[in-house]
This record gives sequence, structure tokens and C-alpha cells, in this order.
Amino acid sequence: MRPVFGLSVATLAAAALLAGCASNNPAAEAEAEAARVAAEIAARTPPPIALNQGVAEAAAVYRAFSRDMAALEGGFTNPDQIQAALRRGAAYDPGQISRGLVAYASILALQSPEFVAGVRSLAGDRTTRERLVADIVADPDLASTLPGADAAAGLVMTTLSADIDALSRAANSIENDAYAIQARYDPRRSWGVAEVPNREGRLEAAKVSSAQSMLPPAAEASRLFAAAHSGGDALPISGAPRKPPYPPAVVNALALAALAALGYAGENARANTDALQFDRVSQGCLSMSKLNLFQCLAASRPNYEDMFCIGRHIVRDLATCSRGAAMPAPIVTVSDVIPTDPPPPAPKPIIITPVPPPAVSPPAPASPPPPRPAPSITEKLNTEPGRAAAR
Repeated sequence: MRPVFGLSVATLAAAALLAGCASNNPAAEAEAEAARVAAEIAARTPPPIALNQGVAEAAAVYRAFSRDMAALEGGFTNPDQIQAALRRGAAYDPGQISRGLVAYASILALQSPEFVAGVRSLAGDRTTRERLVADIVADPDLASTLPGADAAAGLVMTTLSADIDALSRAANSIENDAYAIQARYDPRRSWGVAEVPNREGRLEAAKVSSAQSMLPPAAEASRLFAAAHSGGDALPISGAPRKPPYPPAVVNALALAALAALGYAGENARANTDALQFDRVSQGCLSMSKLNLFQCLAASRPNYEDMFCIGRHIVRDLATCSRGAAMPAPIVTVSDVIPTDPPPPAPKPIIITPVPPPAVSPPAPASPPPPRPAPSITEKLNTEPGRAAAR
């Protein structure tokens, strides 16, 4: 992956030749010295920015498709319009759109003069450049730490966020229209609730078109290719710097842009640029979206349900997958509650002194029974022995 620096080699050769012929010739000596200085400067100067045409074409595919889907909106006036929108939206390969997302992000990163200049400032000579390139290829995360990476990431994430928001608005418009057409007062209800003709055929056509590669728009690819080599500020974008960590798609985009800024992402470096365009998150998400679209179309019967499939599983899923790959996940933190007023003093404890039970006096001794009175005469007569028997 070493580009050939023809100018530097030629300059060094010329300097050596002139030095050999400069003995006893002041003019030749001056010319030889000038050639030597020019050769040293050339050796310390990084090669021009280089990004191969394949990256620009991949970026053009993503940009054109995303813009086309964001232009869709509700308000369909007949079933043919719905099927035309379905054919447009279903005709994409998930892997191609995923790679295009990273490619487009890398060209956005190259619009940061701070990043381009910062990366190039680290390449003092060819040996240093090649060592830095090897380190980035081995660990793409390294590009996130290079000078100006926060400025480049800000451009990438701000621009992609605006595109994603446009897709979300289009999805809302289409899905809401699918609900509105079912209302009794909607004049489109008569055909909106009618069954989709040739349901099996339109499902099969969607599957076939999904397996075909999209051709990049030539004008868009040319515009992005020129912007990538401009050194910055060629596209009308802006965004505040963003600090790391970055999502994987942004990390790979920064790495790809860094290689381009060093002059090592040209046509002879497609192996590295192709590898950096792979993003597992967006590719997996878009592949699952395609399966959901096919299931939605298989179950859909009335025309308004096809409208919903377009809004939910084409336009909204494109926004969702792009956001998940290129935007940071929200972080929710819970902090301690800080009272506005000082807390009331704690109540003083109430001390209850136990009261001892009253002393129990021993029971008073029982008084002796009163003396039995003397029996009367009649009682004596009835108790005397033999008296009862005598009666």
C-alpha cells in the first residue's frame, strides 16, 4: 500500500546529478543546493489527498437513496402511486446502503480543514506516514484521537442527524395517511380499502429488486469525489465538534478519511477502504428491515396496508438503522435529590421511665371462725343418742 512518489525520486536524482557536476562551478553548486532543499521539502510533504472512486460511488448511492426516500410523503391519490413508491423503496441492497453510509460519512469528515490539516501534520516523512497508516488499519479507533477528529465527527453526526430527521418526517406523513384513508369521510376510502391486485406478484418483485445493486448517480458521485479531494469546506455543511466515544460507523468513517488525508486511500488501497466501509450494526438492522418488509407485504391485503408497509419498513427503518449506526445511544443518569430547603431537625426522642408495679402486701391471716353458740334445749334433745330411734 505504498504510493510511488515520482516527483520526490526525480528531484533527488536531479540533485545528485547536479552535485556531481557542480565541482568548481558556483552556479552549478547553487542549483544543486536548491535541488537538494527541494528534495528534502518534498520528502517531508505528504502526498495529495487520495480517495478512490469506489468510495465516492458508494457514498452517492446512499445519499441519493436517502434523499429519495425523504421526499416521499402521504397524500396518495390512487393505488398506482402506492405501488410506484413501493418499487422505489424496496429496490435496495442492505449491504450496499450500509457501506454507502460509512463512505458518505468519510467524505463529510474530509470537509473539516482542522481534521485534514491535523492528520497531515503528523506525517513528517514517508516512514512516519507509513507507520501511522499501518496503525490506523490495525486499529481504526486510533483515528478518533487524531488532531481535529472532534471537528470532523461534529460535521458527520450533525449532517447525518438532519438527513435522518427528514426521513422520520416522511415516515410520519406516510403512516398517518395510511390511517386517514380508512376514515369514512376520506374520498379515497373506496379504493384504499380495496384489496391489492396481484399481491403475490408485487411481493416477488420486491424480493428480486432487493437483491440487485443500485447504480450510483454519476453527477452525485462526481460531486462527492471532488469534495473529498478539496481539503475541506466544499459541501454546505456545518456542525459543532463532538467528543468521543463515537459509534462504530463514525469511527470507521474517520479512519477512512484519515487514510485519504495521508494519500493512502487511492485506487491502490481499495482493500483497506472496502474493509473500513463494513458496519455490522447498520447492515444487520437493514437486513432485518427487509425481512419485516416482506412479511408486511405478505400479510397486507387492502391498499392502505401497503402504504403502511412503505412508511414503517422502508422509510422509518432506514431512519432507525442510520440513527442506530451513526448516532450515540442516549445516556440516562439519575442524580441524588438536592433539597431546596434545609431538612427539619430530627425530633428528640421521648424517654419513658418505667413505673415499678405497686408493692403487694402479704395476705392477712384468716380470722378464726366465731365460736359456735350453745345448742338449745330442743337441739340437745334431737341430738342426744337414742332420741331419734325412740321416736
